[in-house]
Amino acid sequence: MNTTQAQLGAVLAAGGPELARLLDRTETRLAEVAEGHGQELARHSTATLSAGGKRLRPMLVFLCANGDTDERLVAAAAAVELLHMATLVHDDVLDSAALRRGRPTVFAEGGRLAATTTGDLLFSRAFAELASTSSADAVRALSEASSALARGELMQRADAWSAAVTPERYLERCRLKTASLFCASCRLGALFGGRPAVADALCGFGEGIGLAFQLLDDVLDVSGPEERTGKPRGTDLLDGTVTLPLILARAADPGLAELDPELTPEQAERVCDRIAATGALVAAREQALEHVARAKASLGRLELPQQRRQALELVADGVVERYA
Repeated sequence: MNTTQAQLGAVLAAGGPELARLLDRTETRLAEVAEGHGQELARHSTATLSAGGKRLRPMLVFLCANGDTDERLVAAAAAVELLHMATLVHDDVLDSAALRRGRPTVFAEGGRLAATTTGDLLFSRAFAELASTSSADAVRALSEASSALARGELMQRADAWSAAVTPERYLERCRLKTASLFCASCRLGALFGGRPAVADALCGFGEGIGLAFQLLDDVLDVSGPEERTGKPRGTDLLDGTVTLPLILARAADPGLAELDPELTPEQAERVCDRIAATGALVAAREQALEHVARAKASLGRLELPQQRRQALELVADGVVERYA
């Protein structure tokens, strides 16, 4: 059993048998959503939704509920995963990415139009799922996360190849582009699990592990290797995406201040080595661990069943172990 399987097994054990059932129902619902919109869209959508991933966001929806099996929870879990996958497909269009999790992207296999349309379909179906719950609060929560994702993407594009990006601006971008959907997942679980009073606090927990998730993902982009990340080492550098490892490394190696937009993959590898040599990867990872520690500590201030608290802590630990 690999590390990822062991982590998932521990979370499922702590979450109880209903968690596994709800996740199975979510997989069934995602497969249903991918069908019925024409053969080509069904093919690309099915490939996207089955391409892997641990379904962290649906898991957070269920764990932040109250052990309930309300059908609306399945709709919410499907909605957050559909929105997440839509953003990945659109990101691959923006980045002209050939690989995602080691597999050819929709962009690579079907072209820009197929990928854009597939992302649009997944995006629209996400809101259709939540609309079926008749909850204005739920739709509002996902809408706010969706708007944050768009703002974060614009920030990232505006910051491309810039030497002026501060750690504070980088973290705000991570909050918008990644942590907002973790936050929304926890909020939806609280809303449909009958615990709206703790929705804000659980949202804060989700934001903390979402920030750590993005920080560690950016560390892994520099450290690699490709067989683990499913994409070439230094992909962020090739896209001009300025991440915390680069920001921190620039303080120790001023020669990294300017990124060449014409950087080759071989040159990107060498820049990754220079970043690692400064100790920036260790410093960035320590910041991620701090976010996880604060997120876990926040759970202690909430009245949660012991099993649920343990499962949420395991999810937080799993974010770290994924990059260990």
